[in-house]
Amino acid sequence: MAEGPNELPTAKPRNLLQQAWTVVRQPMILLLLVAGSINFALAEPLDGAILMSFVVVVIGISVYQEHKTENALTALRDLSSPRALVIRDGRQLRIPGREVVPGDVVVLAEGDRVPADAVLAEAVNLSVDESALTGESVPVRKTRVYGPPEEATMGRPGGDATPWLFSGTLVVKGRGIVLVTGTGANTELGRIGTALRSIEEGPTPLQREIDRLVRVIAVFGVLAAVAVAVIYGLTRGVWLEGVLAGIATAMAMLPEEFPVVLTVFLALGAWRMSQRQVLTRRPPVIETLGSATVVCVDKTGTLTMNRMTVREFVVGARTHVVEPDAPLPEEFHEVAEYAVLASPVDPFDPMDTAFTALGARALAGTEHLHPGWELVREYPLSEELLALAHVWRSPDGADYVIAAKGAPEAIADLCHFDADRMAALRRDVDVATSDGLRVLAVARARFRRAEALPDHHHDFDFEFVGLAGLADPVRPGVGDAVAELSRAGVRTIMITGDYPGTALAIAREIGLESTGGVITGPELAEMGDEDLARRIRTVSVFARMVPDQKLRLVRALKADGEVVGMTGDGVNDAPALRAADIGIAMGARGTDVARESAALVITDDDFSSIAGGIRQGRGIFDKLRKAMSYIIAVHVPIVGMSLIPVFVADWPLVLLPALIAFLELIIDPACSIVFEAEEIDPEVMAQPPRGLGEPLFGARVLTIATLQGASALAAVFAVYLWAVLDGRPDDVVRSVTFATLVVGNLALILVNRSWRLPIWRTFRERRNRALNWILLGASALLAALLLVPAFRDAFSLGPIGPLDWAVAIAAGFAGVAWFEVYKMIAARPTAHRVP
Repeated sequence: MAEGPNELPTAKPRNLLQQAWTVVRQPMILLLLVAGSINFALAEPLDGAILMSFVVVVIGISVYQEHKTENALTALRDLSSPRALVIRDGRQLRIPGREVVPGDVVVLAEGDRVPADAVLAEAVNLSVDESALTGESVPVRKTRVYGPPEEATMGRPGGDATPWLFSGTLVVKGRGIVLVTGTGANTELGRIGTALRSIEEGPTPLQREIDRLVRVIAVFGVLAAVAVAVIYGLTRGVWLEGVLAGIATAMAMLPEEFPVVLTVFLALGAWRMSQRQVLTRRPPVIETLGSATVVCVDKTGTLTMNRMTVREFVVGARTHVVEPDAPLPEEFHEVAEYAVLASPVDPFDPMDTAFTALGARALAGTEHLHPGWELVREYPLSEELLALAHVWRSPDGADYVIAAKGAPEAIADLCHFDADRMAALRRDVDVATSDGLRVLAVARARFRRAEALPDHHHDFDFEFVGLAGLADPVRPGVGDAVAELSRAGVRTIMITGDYPGTALAIAREIGLESTGGVITGPELAEMGDEDLARRIRTVSVFARMVPDQKLRLVRALKADGEVVGMTGDGVNDAPALRAADIGIAMGARGTDVARESAALVITDDDFSSIAGGIRQGRGIFDKLRKAMSYIIAVHVPIVGMSLIPVFVADWPLVLLPALIAFLELIIDPACSIVFEAEEIDPEVMAQPPRGLGEPLFGARVLTIATLQGASALAAVFAVYLWAVLDGRPDDVVRSVTFATLVVGNLALILVNRSWRLPIWRTFRERRNRALNWILLGASALLAALLLVPAFRDAFSLGPIGPLDWAVAIAAGFAGVAWFEVYKMIAARPTAHRVP
């Protein structure tokens, strides 16, 4: 790639110095710097150096977390970049748009974003929206270049009937094959420096909730710090030490972990979802996933494999089931012949591929295959007529041969069926669709070469040839995914353009609720809003639907109080994807327009991935809530032990700034790494959907977190009081109290891993390498701090004996032991759900 990747220049990543400066400006680091400076002023250089070293360690941890987050976001950007269908070495390949190079041959279809500047070599009814470059919203028609494409020179955007296509523009109609002439900065888009339109996302509801909580706690922290400094100065007469005590209080109360945890969880959570074929294009969708109550999903390619095989032909009164290796009877050769002629020479669509493969096998050696015929014109499928036609010229024939295929009612319209023939056709279609087959009709016509070809299908005199039934097997795991969503309180609604019989057959096969019957597109068009609102509560199968009707379904479901996930892949699906609470685009077969309109992109088009995405979204929110609860709980004893000794002049201070900084070295990675690395609770899909407006910190969650913190504080204060009343020296009192606080901190991590399982089961059933490192690291550091004399002296700690260790460990775990009892009570069958 001599010219570099096919992308516009982006902002350079921040260097290490810029990242460090961002960390230094955080309130916690500023407090550490102030405390260190005061210690130097008090001629306590060792204390000052310790505090400054903590600044370096915290910067290191923060830079590591940012690096990990940026890597996750970069991986997501690479995965979600527009993709291009190129022809290399005679094969069609789907590659990321950034890998397109000059000289590539790219296949474009309706809904594709043009990946690079290119010249049009072949085109069928191709129109392109160039408004990203010209500002004109009216699509322009494109025609193929005259002469060799590689010798053509590029023109400028705008104008009708030109052969030039430009990077970033959108194919809105037809298809074409182009030769790439410029990529990256060498495109028209790159030269004029125009960025593609983007949506500025404001803060999410969760971010606003966290911001409000941080502001409230920060205000209380500042007020408490001032009060502590004043009280300490008044009662003890040492104002500089009072300032240090106030700084320690502010450090204890500042919840600087909240925004860090939120950023890390959402970024890494989105990255983890991408590993399971679900790309998150907008962070707020992770919050919404746990609230989804309905998922509207296409049948073909999502519930099914989208790998069609021809299973049945109906000609007149005879039906033939196609066997993979058996010969095709002569009387069915004609319907197979015209189905092949109505398919592209180099097919990409699964149904076209199925007809071509059958023709190559069953018609080989007969007069019904026509490799020497020339395709003269194509009449594409449209919303007004769901049928297409190909006009062929044989080397020796006097007439054009026209082959048409499409929806049976559309072909019947072309063949001018009367009421009796239409009724008979419907009966044949109903029989085929009841077995789950997708049914197409085939017709033929002839037209004299001497006359100009008409503009529309209807101007040919078509004859009906027969019906073809195609089978599309259900994807493995779809039934299990439907059942899993049902247990989670999420209803699955199937939307398909297929016949009602086919849709109901598939619904029964995957276990989808179908007792409410089926609503067809024509029926929906005749329904009033009130009738639709009533029926949509019980009907889960919608057939013969056109893309525009998806938007009405989304609005009806949302008006009924549902939180709606909607899948789509076409240009016309974009309004419904935007209107849905969770727009879900298909990554493999979806258009760029659909992907840009959606909040999620399913890269493998598999319904099981949608169910997995909802599971992941719920799991991310569940782990985030536990991490936030842990932060609240662990700050309560830290704040308490910063404040309580200040009010009694004879009591020694426990939490000096250096010791609080030491605690932060445990808290920061615990809340942002340990909890994020937790496996998702399997029971998360056994809970009903979370209310869309339900806050992260509901009354129950706040109560549990506060009670955990209060009980841990009670245990720590009890040990502190025991040591003071026992006449221990101040440094020993500080040591045994600090050891209890650290052990209680680790105990809070362990009990909050699951609000359902006891500690011993979490170790047995869930792996978490980050937890093991935190437990081992914190224990080793605490032991070193209390056992190595130099470290003890540096942190103003004293030696403690075996009894003190035993009391600290027992009290640390005893302080939160009640929550293990609560889990057992809550696990009873009559208990309410526990996150």
